[in-house]
Amino acid sequence: MALSRKKWNNILIIACVFMVAVLTFIDSKTNKMPDDAQALFDQANQLTQLQLDNIWLNKGNSGWVCSDQVLNCIELAKAWEQLSISPTSVNDAEQQQLPTPQTLIIAINNAVDGQQWQYYPESGLLLSASKNWYQIPPSLRAELKPIVASQTLKE
Repeated sequence: MALSRKKWNNILIIACVFMVAVLTFIDSKTNKMPDDAQALFDQANQLTQLQLDNIWLNKGNSGWVCSDQVLNCIELAKAWEQLSISPTSVNDAEQQQLPTPQTLIIAINNAVDGQQWQYYPESGLLLSASKNWYQIPPSLRAELKPIVASQTLKE
């Protein structure tokens, strides 16, 4: 028995409403901050400098200043300033499978010597200078990536 056009329209409307409900539910669960997430920086320990491989950020009296090639300086600085992390553990087998990390140097409260961390952007892992592992929530990872201006070859 063939369905009428009205019945097909009703089926499509119900399917669309169902999909919107499912996507809304998934979004609410994935964007939720983990319960054990804690701010990496606070008022007593403020981020003042950050170097991620060859890209640097520096908080001066007039605000954030970044490497010339960074296009999203303010957004990137705010994302790192407001970063929340959760303690985690990584066993030796998992650590062997991780890609090469980026070197992250953090200076807090204008300290002369910065702390050297290892950053694994693909998996959202941070390894502190004291060898403690931390997980960055998936909802915050995209904001931590600098947008770098493409460099043209000079002839």
